Amino acid sequence: MFELHSKLAEDTLVVGEFKLCQLLIHRDANYPWFILVPKRPKVIEIYHLSEQDRMQLMQESCMLAEALVDVFAPDKINIATLGNMVPQLHMHHVARYITDGAWPNPIWGVLSAVGYQQEVLEHRIESVANVLVGDDFSRS
Repeated sequence: MFELHSKLAEDTLVVGEFKLCQLLIHRDANYPWFILVPKRPKVIEIYHLSEQDRMQLMQESCMLAEALVDVFAPDKINIATLGNMVPQLHMHHVARYITDGAWPNPIWGVLSAVGYQQEVLEHRIESVANVLVGDDFSRS
């Protein structure tokens, strides 16, 4: 049975559901930062997924990346599956700008996390969810 890792649950909010993945937004307002988590128990690496699930993950990742480009017009989308702190397979999608405080470095450990103002958080979630809503995505 799928269960979200406690660290992910602490650091994120659920935005919605794809066919395979749960979509989360990170609570750090420094960046438009979303995370896909395949709803499969005990999966640590992409190669642990079935071939069909791997293809579905790539499809959902591309859909999310395209939505982030549509909504935020970033200079770059960073996509990563690290898992050093949280072993559960999760795929970060971060909209980056040459003007952000961590550029050109990775975001981890550069800036202290900043919490969202509620209105900004709601707008960010709505903006992305509205682009994604359809046959393959539903809001939570």
